Amino acid sequence: MTDVRSAARHRARIRIAAPADLDETEIDAWRALRALSGAPASPFMEPEFTRAVGRVRPGARVAVVREELYEYGAGGEGSGGGRAGAGGRYGEPVGFFPYETGPLGHGRAIGLGVSDVQGGVFRTGLRLSPTGLLKACALSAWEFDNLEPGQELFVPAAAEEFESPVIDVREGYEAYETGLRARSPKFFRTTTAKERRLGRQAGEVRFVFDERDPAALRTLMEWKSAQYRRTGRRDRFAKEWIRALVRQLAETRAPGCSGVLSVLYVADRPVAAHFGLRSRTVLACWFPAYDPAFAKYSPGLILHLRMAEAAAAAGIQTLDLGRGAAEYKDALKTGGLRVYEGSVARPGARAALYWLSREPSRRAHSFVRSRPRLAGYAQRTLSRVGRLREK
Repeated sequence: MTDVRSAARHRARIRIAAPADLDETEIDAWRALRALSGAPASPFMEPEFTRAVGRVRPGARVAVVREELYEYGAGGEGSGGGRAGAGGRYGEPVGFFPYETGPLGHGRAIGLGVSDVQGGVFRTGLRLSPTGLLKACALSAWEFDNLEPGQELFVPAAAEEFESPVIDVREGYEAYETGLRARSPKFFRTTTAKERRLGRQAGEVRFVFDERDPAALRTLMEWKSAQYRRTGRRDRFAKEWIRALVRQLAETRAPGCSGVLSVLYVADRPVAAHFGLRSRTVLACWFPAYDPAFAKYSPGLILHLRMAEAAAAAGIQTLDLGRGAAEYKDALKTGGLRVYEGSVARPGARAALYWLSREPSRRAHSFVRSRPRLAGYAQRTLSRVGRLREK
């Protein structure tokens, strides 16, 4: 247990635990704090996601923050003694900070590399210093790449800000479709025409919003791995921990975090699929892919329209398409959320080593992203490399 001074008359006690060691009282407090935060109900910020990561990442930890409830007495702060009374007690949890540990005290957001929303879950107005929190966690630095807005403890340390496109279906799918026809009439006409042609030429088109067949999930991961390689990108599914995490979350059923596998079938053959996470009101779009043999029909776009329709019918209000530029996101989105990339560090040699190992690469990527022509050239080069790898 570590004490961290957070205000003139308050002290925070921080307990570091493995996700599996959180008790049900703490899990309930986490959910309650999150519900009171006013932030969109992202499943990535729920305890189920952190617990799932903890099962596949040995370095996963959670800092549990409790505030001391002072009882002033003789010699206590209330009597001018300048310290807490001997009867100090600690109340209910007021904060949870999930993270992963790495070499030299370098920390990272829980599930970094696949988590699309990151940060801590803190009581509104909690006074806590980021350096004090890192010290309690024995971290020299903490890295994030999808920090959500409102994370007052960490946003000042952000190096860059990005849009995470969203589809708003809170008024129902018909209202969304009407807006889509107005915003992107050619896109909508072309996509729906391709869906009709797919049905005529390949067989009956069928959509399942929440498919439970493990074989369909395996097929999706195979498609996604091939897509990563084809486009010259790092194959996330080459990592066993990511495959295990997805399989585990596919079995997770909780109000705030449930795995959802959506599949578009043609004549009972899967042609496009998506695996994501949902809460009561948010569907986090995570891993979409399709069978390249059906590419001319744009099955991925058809899938996304069907997903939006089914999500609205299921009471979901927002589909979060995730950070990253893509033409289909620009066509489908109704707006966007902000996410941040960067790191917070404690002064010292280890933080300097972290900066030297991470910052030059981050700045290089930022330089390329900010120049469309250069970014396009880089993507074409990656695609050529990917094609060479497949030969």
